[in-house]
Amino acid sequence: MILEMKVPSPGESISEVEIAEWLVKDGDYVEKDQTIAEVDSDKATLDLPAEQSGVITLKANEGDAVDVGSVICLIDTSAKAPKSNQKKIVKEEVKSYTEQETPIKEIKSNEKGFASGTPSPAAAKILDEKNIPSSKISGSGKGGRITKDDALKALPKVDLDAIVKDRKIESKKLSMLRRKVAQRLVAVKNQTAMLTTFNEVNMTPIFELRKEFKEDFKEKHGVGLGFMSFFTKATVQALQEFPDVNSMIDGDQQIKYDFFDISIAVSGPKGLMVPVVRDAQNLTFSGIEKEIKRLAIRARDGEITVDEMTGGTFTITNGGVFGSMLSTPIINPPQSAILGMHNIVERPIAVKGKVEVHPIMYLALSYDHRIIDGKESVGFLVNIKEALENPVDQLMNGNIKKALEL
Repeated sequence: MILEMKVPSPGESISEVEIAEWLVKDGDYVEKDQTIAEVDSDKATLDLPAEQSGVITLKANEGDAVDVGSVICLIDTSAKAPKSNQKKIVKEEVKSYTEQETPIKEIKSNEKGFASGTPSPAAAKILDEKNIPSSKISGSGKGGRITKDDALKALPKVDLDAIVKDRKIESKKLSMLRRKVAQRLVAVKNQTAMLTTFNEVNMTPIFELRKEFKEDFKEKHGVGLGFMSFFTKATVQALQEFPDVNSMIDGDQQIKYDFFDISIAVSGPKGLMVPVVRDAQNLTFSGIEKEIKRLAIRARDGEITVDEMTGGTFTITNGGVFGSMLSTPIINPPQSAILGMHNIVERPIAVKGKVEVHPIMYLALSYDHRIIDGKESVGFLVNIKEALENPVDQLMNGNIKKALEL
């Protein structure tokens, strides 16, 4: 029999994925659960396993954007594992069947009838953003419907010939993940009243703690005592003091959380990813460090899942690892605020009337001014600053060894 393999739903609210790479060829014999393709969603790259064993016929190309639930390949489950002289015959038999099938794109465009010149939702979004009237575009879809490709072709073109001349350039299609990130970032700038407030923190107390206890901590827990556990602890404490920062807007409603799922921005092979440390309020210093390490490794190895990157209530991003002195981080929707860490540099500061040199980090808090007032945003950042400059009393309850479980 012929099995139709459809695009599974990779997560809530995701309606489209992109074929990143086929790991098999048209006509290959595949085994059940063999990974046959990698697909990109707007949140992660996922492996697609074969549902049954048989000869496969591909129905979509690499780079194609396909809807969740669309047929992307056929598997002839009646075919046996072919010998070298049988493989071509099996491939032709499957091909003769697939020639009777209607391609995915045609099915999609023929599901409904539309008036000539009506743009699809994706096309309408593109045209609206670029202020291009649909009346100036000739649709190539059924009945003259304007498709996404029609809208993209209508965008103003860059005269590359005049720019390049005798020099070389490389053109590469953005991945689904990168395109979705771009759309989300633009949407945040357009749909929120985003402001950023800044402060600085003297990192000397944390430096001294790490210098004294980092070896014992690593020997006991198998992970390093990094800055992120201190910042996560300080953030949770500040969110408890300023609950509006740990909230989101849903229409005309403000949704507040009584838990603290902290998104930690990490750099992965496919770009920036934001896995979530769940219930950070219940984690110890070692628990936070272990969870961040686990998520970072999964992101680096391309094994991070959609569930591990959704549902955060607040985000921490550390541009300091790349040398950033100061930045204005962009909110991670639908969250209402994001904390930006930066590099640590020795700077002269006034301490009790004297000039001293200390390791200083600039902090930035970007927030949605629609639900977070200036007083709250400044108070929140000051709360974090005070906790980081007095970690023993404010984050460890005065007992360092108990807090670090030493």
